[in-house]
Amino acid sequence: MEQKINLMSHLVAGYPTDELAFTAAKALVDGGAAILEIQLPFSDPSADGPAIQGACNEVLKRGYRTKDGLAFIKRIHEAFPQVSIYLMSYGSLVYTPGIKNFCSRAASSGVNGMIIPDLPFDYDEGLTAACKENGMVNIPVAAPSMSPQRLEKLAGAGFPYVYAALRTGITGTDTRISEETISFIEKLRKGGSRIYGGFGISSGKQSAALSGHVEAVVAGSVFVRLITENASSEEALYQAVKNKALELTGCNK
Repeated sequence: MEQKINLMSHLVAGYPTDELAFTAAKALVDGGAAILEIQLPFSDPSADGPAIQGACNEVLKRGYRTKDGLAFIKRIHEAFPQVSIYLMSYGSLVYTPGIKNFCSRAASSGVNGMIIPDLPFDYDEGLTAACKENGMVNIPVAAPSMSPQRLEKLAGAGFPYVYAALRTGITGTDTRISEETISFIEKLRKGGSRIYGGFGISSGKQSAALSGHVEAVVAGSVFVRLITENASSEEALYQAVKNKALELTGCNK
């Protein structure tokens, strides 16, 4: 029997409704996802493709606030305590209420780690320290566009985990797992950090090709698209999301 692939799956808090987002979370967990990366909707994202950006906009139209997103995360944590939760958002949402305050609130909601792509690992406004104080990890994001010197600096910075965006640009379009991709991951691993790898992962073939080189495969836009396509039926949404999770974890064979 082939070993199950570790999957980190992306979910936009409150999309398309809190109830359907909860159904999607259950489907992801039932499909074998080990980590839920839950995004707090933001109006001006720098890395999200059309699917995730559109989902965020729909949630924000309802007047969704940070407190609503944290309440949703707490509900997920209480329902699935065995699953790690990483909060993904952007710097201004974390910085505006005060980073220490935000991290304390996130931790009390059940968050295990923070992914804030626009806060650089070496100028993070105190995010790493605030995460440690609250029993969480800060997971910096690395991209192939980084200079060799900066990549080496990040690799040697002592982060337990690093999120490797496997190509430049935005999420949601297909990524080819090439020798160049694997080389990028290996450079990040040199300092001992465990790597989460994603950006454009949508098939079991991609997931299998990547899985031997990373701690977990990250998939996001593929699930958001399935949620959008099946939003009119809770049962259809659950089944579509679960089936895709089973495919990406290699558990559908």
